[in-house]
Amino acid sequence: MPNVYNTLVERGYIKQTTHEEIKDILEKEKITFYIGFDPTADSLHVGHFIALMFMAHMQREGHRPIALVGGGTAMVGDPSGRTDMRKMLTKEDIEHNVSQIKKQLERFIDFSDGKALLVNNADWLLNLNYVDFLREIGSCFSVNKMLTAECFKQRLEKGLSFLEFNYMLMQGYDFLELNRKYNCAMELGGDDQWSNMLAGIDLVRRKESKQVYAMTCTLLTNSEGKKMGKTAKGALWLDPEKTSPYDFYQYWRNVNDSDVEKCLSLLTFVPMEEVKRLGALKDAEINEAKKVLAFEVTKLVHGEDEAKKAQNAAEALFGSGNNLDNVPTVMVDDSSIGGLLLDILVEGKIVPSKSEGRRLIQQGGISINDELIKDAKALLEDRFFNDGEGLVRRGKKKFYKIKIK
Repeated sequence: MPNVYNTLVERGYIKQTTHEEIKDILEKEKITFYIGFDPTADSLHVGHFIALMFMAHMQREGHRPIALVGGGTAMVGDPSGRTDMRKMLTKEDIEHNVSQIKKQLERFIDFSDGKALLVNNADWLLNLNYVDFLREIGSCFSVNKMLTAECFKQRLEKGLSFLEFNYMLMQGYDFLELNRKYNCAMELGGDDQWSNMLAGIDLVRRKESKQVYAMTCTLLTNSEGKKMGKTAKGALWLDPEKTSPYDFYQYWRNVNDSDVEKCLSLLTFVPMEEVKRLGALKDAEINEAKKVLAFEVTKLVHGEDEAKKAQNAAEALFGSGNNLDNVPTVMVDDSSIGGLLLDILVEGKIVPSKSEGRRLIQQGGISINDELIKDAKALLEDRFFNDGEGLVRRGKKKFYKIKIK
């Protein structure tokens, strides 16, 4: 029987583990584990996607996931990987974000028949008595040791609030609660959570005299070590209202050649033999691997129908003869004719800002119906519309339809 640990290592997930015996445990036992998702926005983004895949691989081999939504911890904000304090969210904002994130988690994890649990740490954190919490939990943490944690180091230079300093205690307490309630034996998460994970393991040992474990997954970075998932419009969201399935597809279709194999390995269920074959393709042939990557990732996030629509739209734009029905569409009023084209591009979110639009025009990066726009003061003209529709190209591979309402 395959050991999920070997699968995770082969596909490049595992960055650090707390104990060597984890491999044997995952082979001989079926454990309950958890990953936490703080609802700091109303959608997960592609940085969370690798954690969802980590969780899905574990579930496929019979281990039970707990998807922990941080309705309580989001009230404080995780300082890990931050140079400044997170924006304070209201309870109403957090509750809205939690409801949206729950819907997305259900696309990746099977919660039927108790195969996985979906819990919210607000259920135990928000009703804690502060003095009781300090006596039971605070007494188990050494301030000297906490100050050496990587998640706090870079913040100490600019100032770390006492509010954020409590985050490690709260995350550690989550592990303790999940262990007590559900016999949760392992925490998984991004490598930036390592210090918080160690704190939780130590707390469970002190309070319950039990050994629990943790594994971290590599962060999603490109071949230059920079985080992937950033676009001209911001983060690459899993919510189709924030990032359209077409734009999502195009992001993966256009990744660097050197990142294709890594992305196929981490973000799809394509067998590793095929991943290695596709990753070994060179020059023009690597485009076939990129098409597989884009389709498979989009299918996982948005479903097969949306993936096919995005694929057909992309192929239509590159001359395969399919229609353009699935290209993102910007509706413009009749009254916009004669107005500044740059304003329309910004309002339609074809470009993120006027300054970026001017830069693209100056560099020959904007065209309408294959006509290059050379002047940032160009107007939106009737001639750009054929039967009430025009095709805008931004850069080499981004296409948008503009239609008159």
